[in-house]
Amino acid sequence: MNPKVDWFFNKAKQWQDEYVKLRIIALDCGLTEELKWGCPCYTFNKSNIVLIHGFKEYCAFLFFKGALLNDADGILIQQTKDVQSGRQMRFTNILEIVDLEPVIKAYIYEAIEVEKAGLKIVRKTTADYDVPAEFQSKLDRIPALKTAFEALTPGRQRGYLYYFSQPKTSKTREARVEKYIPQILDGKGVDDV
Repeated sequence: MNPKVDWFFNKAKQWQDEYVKLRIIALDCGLTEELKWGCPCYTFNKSNIVLIHGFKEYCAFLFFKGALLNDADGILIQQTKDVQSGRQMRFTNILEIVDLEPVIKAYIYEAIEVEKAGLKIVRKTTADYDVPAEFQSKLDRIPALKTAFEALTPGRQRGYLYYFSQPKTSKTREARVEKYIPQILDGKGVDDV
């Protein structure tokens, strides 16, 4: 147990028993306990394997490379369609965790083997993202915008394409594109200040 992580467990008002049990399970599997993103993170040879986190309706183990796990029991959940690698194992009470402990450990051991094998997630490239029509029309009409967008890093390009495509209405997509044209022209990403 890493004393730097204790504060997370001590401050928990909800899921406290569940968190402690998940902690014990992760440590029983020989993982190293660290504090990352304000949550207990369990690593193998400095590579992230699983993270404990909680929400209003459930607490969870987040497997960083969960998409590569076999998931024979069908218990891993992709949080949203856009999450490429992580998968959650969700719990709503301590009894679920106790009942599933052997299965949870099997998933952790499989995740360790994935890491030992050096397996990587094949991530979407910029070309895999659709360019919203509202943005494409601006790229077609403003050569400087097209040049600036193409000069952005692939990650920044994907960030914009994702952000611009999220609204359901064309009007909102158009408003987002308009708002961020100056930022693109300045070579900044969607989250840059």
